Amino acid sequence: MTIFQYGQNTMNKPFKVFLMVTMTIALISSSGCMSVAGRGDADLYGMRKVGGVYPFRDALKGAKPKSLTKPNNYEPQKGDLIFQALPLDLDLVVAIEGVTESNYSHVGVLLKRDGEWTVIEASGSGVIYTPFEKWKTHSRNERWAAYRLKAIHQKHITQFLINLHPHAGKAYDFKYELSENKLYCSELIYHAWKRTTGQKMGKLTRIGDLNWKPHQKTIEKYNGGPMPLDRQMISPIELSKANQLQRVYNHGLDK
Repeated sequence: MTIFQYGQNTMNKPFKVFLMVTMTIALISSSGCMSVAGRGDADLYGMRKVGGVYPFRDALKGAKPKSLTKPNNYEPQKGDLIFQALPLDLDLVVAIEGVTESNYSHVGVLLKRDGEWTVIEASGSGVIYTPFEKWKTHSRNERWAAYRLKAIHQKHITQFLINLHPHAGKAYDFKYELSENKLYCSELIYHAWKRTTGQKMGKLTRIGDLNWKPHQKTIEKYNGGPMPLDRQMISPIELSKANQLQRVYNHGLDK
């Protein structure tokens, strides 16, 4: 076999470039780490398929690999406010979400009762205690979220919970009047927090300033009379915006 030796003077520049490119291609083709033809499960970046996905490629696209997604990483804490979207088979729920233009149709507070995580809430049957796991099943398509008092306000949690208990057994406030005789969900929390701290939680809104017109018939039905346009209310969505709170978990409530 004849061996060609190239000196610096005999190898011109174009030929040198050609030779370097040829050698590089040959090297890549023989390498197992980048040979797509020899690896049916390799992607553009030479990463193997894992569990039916390409973790590196999907991560670049902003997608989370399924193996890294936790179905529920929420750790309950006493005093957490938990909001949910209720089923839309009740006209009152449709009105609440429609008037406030949100999916936040209900809220309760988490506490420990007989060693079990429990929600104190004002529902259609009045102010009651509901096991947390059962409460979650009431959500529409499992949509709920948890909000927690910011660190500066957590010193009030014990007294806040104490001030919720005396309301147990009270009737539900279908008229949405701001009083402590009958209570709707967010009103229960509003009064207990105000009694605890002297502060308001969330912003009171006038019904007449909300999206009430498409739901006038339903509102008048539960009010037992004409539209109470000047009535102030604390809605679940406005409660969630309170500056004392921060969201710590979301299970699809914003969809």
